[in-house]
Order: sequence, then structure tokens, then C-alpha cells
Amino acid sequence: MAEPTTERPIHQPIHPDIRDRLDPEYAAYHTANNLHVIPLHLLPWDPAVRLNPPVAGGSEPLKVGDVQDLSLSKCAVRVFTPEGSAPQDGWPVYLFFHGGEPTLRGWTLGNINTENAFSTNMCQRANCVVVSVDYRLAPENPYPAAVEDAVESLKWVYEKGAAQLNVNVNKIAVGGSSSGANLAAILTHKAALMQPPIPLVFQVLTVPVTDNTASISDDRYPSWAENQNTIGLMVGRMLWFRNYYLPNEKDRLEWDSSPIFAPEETFKKAPKAWIAVGELDILRDEGVVYAEKLKQAGIEVELKIYKGAPHPIMAMDGAFAALVILLSVLTYRNEWVRTRRLGVLQIGRQLVSDAALALRKAFETQ
Repeated sequence: MAEPTTERPIHQPIHPDIRDRLDPEYAAYHTANNLHVIPLHLLPWDPAVRLNPPVAGGSEPLKVGDVQDLSLSKCAVRVFTPEGSAPQDGWPVYLFFHGGEPTLRGWTLGNINTENAFSTNMCQRANCVVVSVDYRLAPENPYPAAVEDAVESLKWVYEKGAAQLNVNVNKIAVGGSSSGANLAAILTHKAALMQPPIPLVFQVLTVPVTDNTASISDDRYPSWAENQNTIGLMVGRMLWFRNYYLPNEKDRLEWDSSPIFAPEETFKKAPKAWIAVGELDILRDEGVVYAEKLKQAGIEVELKIYKGAPHPIMAMDGAFAALVILLSVLTYRNEWVRTRRLGVLQIGRQLVSDAALALRKAFETQ
């Protein structure tokens, strides 16, 4: 009689195509946390998945002066205010849209609680008010619901921010991660077309979705084919998100779903940008091409490509010490693992630090 097996099935292996290129800390994190997890895009849709706690890897929120939740007409915002006294003309303000990791939200999952750490980092380290937008989610509220909420939140900050938040509405920056970066990028073009236009001073786009027509056979974005066996945001998962958010294929060509197609005149009016992409992300080249379009329009852009990084890096900046005990028994072993004492996912922490520094500099130079 055969012995019963106790081995757990592996659902998210690290493919040989990327193993040698993958950041070792992230590889160890993935092995410990995701190797045996069935990807969401292979399971039936259940909105209850939004109630799941975020997976390990994110840092704890930093201390700020005040946190308050406010309601707009169809969505909510969470406002983080720094400690201390505001500048004489009010705090700079950063309008932020969640959508990054670790839960791969893609206009579909997550909530206002899942990126508190990033928001508090920007609040404390860039010394600004952060307004995090809890926009409506697909599939219950597909495109253009999230865009409508983004527009409303910007108008609210511009029209009500000085009185209600003590912010300087001449120092508004926007940003987000993944699908949230998609909304932030769209908002820079919307702001330029408003009457009167709303002035923006900066945009922070982390692993952005800029073209919802992209595919694995698309010569414009080689990273889709090059990284088709990546971890985190696989091709199937990205298409799963897209199909829920943009069920009508014609909508994927609209520039307020794919900002790469925005009018040339609005590119010329866009704010300065800091754009971060992961070397092993299928979305890498969408971010690179978008940065190039901004540069061609005369906009100052800092593009950062994080070597060895897959898509889920922004929120992967937290304590990792527990894995020190586990690493000796995990499959993923090498000399680096045996000799290095792990403290944090350094690549994620570096990205958060770089973003905060860029945002702070942008506000200080206004």
C-alpha cells in the first residue's frame, strides 16, 4: 500500500525563466508565502475575498498627526495629516489611489485599509497631507466608476481642501500603484482639460497600467512576452482584472482607461513625474513607454527600473525576520540565503524611500 503523501501542491512556482533574475529576498518571500496558494484568477469570483487580511510583507503604518475618514458622493477618502504645525499657506497634498500589492487589487480587490503604510510613509516623510481614495470596485462597478471617483476626489480637494484640510491647493500631487497609478495618470490629463484647469505639481506612478490593450503578442511592450512566466502579476491574472474592470473591449481604447492614448496637448500640460517599474513585471514596458511619451512632450521624468523586481514590490517593504527560521528548510537555498541576515524586503523599502524623497523634493521646489 502506497504511503499517503503530505506534500502540498505547488500552484505558483518560480519558473526557471526568472529564477536567476529574481531578487533573492523576494524569491524567499514568495516561497514562504505564495508557493502553495491557488491564484485568484483560477478560482470562481467571490467578493468575500476582499475581506481577507493582506498577506505578509508590508510594513506597519508610521505615526502621523491625525487620520480621518470622510465620505464623498459615491466613495470615501482617508486623510492623513502630518504631526506639527502646517506651513503658513497650508500643507502640500498628495492624492493617492490604491491598487498595488500585496493583494493585487486591479480595480477589483482591496480597500482603503490595505495601503495605510505607504500613505503614512508619504505623509511623514514628504511632510504632506495624504488623501487616499477608496474608489468603487469592479465587477460590481466597472469602468468608468473608478475614474469618476478619481475626478470627484480631485475636485473635492481643489475646491474644499483649503477650508476642510488646511492644504495648499497650489501644491497638489497625484499618485498610485498599478491600477491606482492608472487612475492617477488619467487624472493628470483630466485635470488639464477641466474648466478651469486644476494645476498639479507632480505625479508618482508605481508599476502603472497605461495601456489596457497590451498583450503577450504586442511588439510595443516586449516585457509582456519576456516576463510571461513571472510571479505576482501573471498574464492570466492581469487579463482577469481587465475583463472585470473593462468588460466592453471597445472601452479599452478610451484614454481614460488607457492613458497612453491621451491627447498630445494634455501630455504637454502634465506635471513632472516619478515613475517606478519592476524589471520582471509584464507591465514594465508600459511604464517605460509612458515615461518616454511624457519626455517627448517636454515633461521632466525620473524613471526607475528596479532590477530583479516583479510587480508586487511597493507594499513589500516590511519585516521579514520570521523567514530567517524558515529559510533553512525551504526549497529555495543558496549561499546568499545562508549568510545574509534578513531584516526587510530591501527592494520594496528602497522603492518607498525613493518615492517619498521624490515627492518631498517636488513640494519643496514649488
